[in-house]
Amino acid sequence: MILATHFATAPAAAKAAAVHAAGLSPAVRPAGQVQPASPVEVGAYAPSTPGLGGAAAALVLVLALVLGLAWVLKRLPGGGFRQADGLRVVATIALGSRERAAVVQVGGEQLLLGMGAGGVRTLHVLPEPLASGGGQQASSQRRMPDFGRLLAQRLGKDT
Repeated sequence: MILATHFATAPAAAKAAAVHAAGLSPAVRPAGQVQPASPVEVGAYAPSTPGLGGAAAALVLVLALVLGLAWVLKRLPGGGFRQADGLRVVATIALGSRERAAVVQVGGEQLLLGMGAGGVRTLHVLPEPLASGGGQQASSQRRMPDFGRLLAQRLGKDT
């Protein structure tokens, strides 16, 4: 199909070249003849760059879009990053690579929850609420031995 089109226009191109070589004006050329294309400067039809103003406008548009989507997600029910009223995580601890235990305060009660790949289960309802503060964590960190000293003892070096 492409070859047939190419060969069908080849005689017309040869006639146009002959007319051009003879020096005939376009008015004298026979009907149906194609005028040869004039040379075009390289890059004449390339789109121009948007410039600094266009880049700044695009940046403002993207930032407005991000802020608008954040606002919409915050207004949707169940969306957003705020904690639910009446629920608070008092303490958590990792039990394995994918398992955790957490103490969650719901109203005036505290629950010990186990979380893993199988889901979340209530392990125990605490009769007495835990103190929610960093005091227990700081005392447990003070009791931990110095890593450098333990490493030196294991390697048999005295410091």
